[in-house]
Amino acid sequence: MPDGISHKPRTLRRVEELIEAGLLPAEQRDAAEAVAARYAVSVPPALATLIETPDDPIGLQFIPDAAELITAPHESADPIADEALSPVPGIVHRYPDRALLKPLLACPVYCRFCFRREQVGPDGGILSQAELEGAYAYIAAHPGIREVILTGGDPLILSPRRLGEILRRVQAIPHVELLRIHSRVPVADPALITPELLAALDIDKPLYLAIHANHAREITPATESACRALARLGIPLLGQTVLLANVNDNEAALGDLFRAMLRARIKPYYLHQLDPAPGTARFHVEPERGREILRNLRGKISGTALPTYILDRPGGLGKIPL
Repeated sequence: MPDGISHKPRTLRRVEELIEAGLLPAEQRDAAEAVAARYAVSVPPALATLIETPDDPIGLQFIPDAAELITAPHESADPIADEALSPVPGIVHRYPDRALLKPLLACPVYCRFCFRREQVGPDGGILSQAELEGAYAYIAAHPGIREVILTGGDPLILSPRRLGEILRRVQAIPHVELLRIHSRVPVADPALITPELLAALDIDKPLYLAIHANHAREITPATESACRALARLGIPLLGQTVLLANVNDNEAALGDLFRAMLRARIKPYYLHQLDPAPGTARFHVEPERGREILRNLRGKISGTALPTYILDRPGGLGKIPL
């Protein structure tokens, strides 16, 4: 390599790249290839640098494992019935006053416990303009919809131009009072929070951003910087966490995470009980243990650090607090 020229770290998308990076033992190649043939793999540099071993709290979330090919009897390809509640492409309408808009099904990183793992991937479709128009028309035709939640996939990996256009079209619908985006970008690829993206997010109606993080080590200085830039726009930042065995299923791990979120200006919002997607049983934590952890944290960390512990009931019945 010529002096003065360096390679920009790249996202690891193939099993061989994980092995070369020292994130996966070579003897696990065949099993990991079988998993990758079914479920997408992507580990961006910001997260790859945090992984010490495949079974540390970061590696467990993103490195493929042979256990993913074992589907338990209670697991479902669509555990919360997104498909059944999708009246038009890109829309999920589960609650009367809000709707999901999924403009794409690709993410910067693919979590090994994702409840949409059968749908998302690098080939995840971006809604065509005609499909977007159909989604806008559906929202406009249902005046009970007060909130539109952009999810996917991860909306923040769209180009700023396209994301800005979507946000402005949705906010122009008179009965839509607020918008929300669900994203892992501030954690998985904080460099994407550029001035151009910030400009796209600077809309007139209230916009909330829900940021997914499961371990305190994910809240890096780069993440804190990205969140600071977002907060300067007046965007409230909410934290979403999934309770995961051997990742954060103890008082110390969750306490550290929730404190780290607050330092990054993120209000812990939801602690999710794991959705039973195929091949995710190794992450399951009994709800009673989740309740016990939060009971033990109460009074020991700030009340602002405590999220609501929720279950998204199978069959599309919606969320309930645990």
